[in-house]
Amino acid sequence: MQKKYIVRLTETEREVCQDVIRKLKGSSSKVRRAQMLLKTDADGPCWPDERIADAFCCRRQTVERLRERCVTESFERALNGKKRKNPPTAPKLDGVGEAKLIAMRLAGFPQVGKPFSPNLFGPWPGHADASAGRTDAMAR
Repeated sequence: MQKKYIVRLTETEREVCQDVIRKLKGSSSKVRRAQMLLKTDADGPCWPDERIADAFCCRRQTVERLRERCVTESFERALNGKKRKNPPTAPKLDGVGEAKLIAMRLAGFPQVGKPFSPNLFGPWPGHADASAGRTDAMAR
């Protein structure tokens, strides 16, 4: 079948792909895309999509989309993949909340020169001290 998008890698693009594969730079999917791009190169092996899909355990459509992305967008976009616009989960603390948490923990830090106590960081705010009702007999 005649391909709609024919990938022709330049020498530098081939070297980038080979460098990614050789040094295993980046994620496993980036290494896999680099291998697939080298196999789709019209000036190189020029494997058919079905053979590439079998070799890399993916669908034929995945190879076709990789070809299309390389030709229509850019080599870098095809190699690195599409970045997410939003993270999968929202951050639990913003900058203000994180600053408050750090200040709260550092406020109760013991001064230098005080004798050692087993409760080095002090009790958490809102919690009773567990060692307050402890006697020497209980410690033995």
